[in-house]
Amino acid sequence: MSTTNGGGAQTGAAQADATQADATQATQVPQLNVLAQYVKDLSFENPNAPNSLQQHPQQPAINIQINVNARPLAAADYEVELKIEGRAQVQELFLFGFDLLYAGVFRIVNVPQENLHPLLMIECPRLLFPFARELVATATRNGGFPPLMIDPVDFVSIYRQKLASAQPQAAQTA
Repeated sequence: MSTTNGGGAQTGAAQADATQADATQATQVPQLNVLAQYVKDLSFENPNAPNSLQQHPQQPAINIQINVNARPLAAADYEVELKIEGRAQVQELFLFGFDLLYAGVFRIVNVPQENLHPLLMIECPRLLFPFARELVATATRNGGFPPLMIDPVDFVSIYRQKLASAQPQAAQTA
């Protein structure tokens, strides 16, 4: 019986060590939390109304530009800004334009430093995009046009383009 109790004590100690190891491992699990989302700036222009609201024989040309910026706020908190600008026109007639700066505050912990920048510039805007898309659709609808549903965005591509354009600039300054 004493052997069983000794074995039970070892098992209890082993379980305590395993529980402590699990707790340590759980605290080191990478985490990405959205703390806040908000509109920093939103403008919609329809300067040629009511002429811009009339039916036009051809589809408007719509030009959309998307940019992402991030900055640290605290040790593990970052603000990520998603800037979406758009312009629509038919031939020479400017129909509408919008500028949206939508942002979020993210808490990122236990992420290796080499993975932090891609996480901020790819995953965070990917989480913000559906909300920004809805704001653009609502603004265009409220401006008198059909809602503009922006196609899904490949933030990996945007990230790679930004890196590629930064490399020649870094080489020129070196």
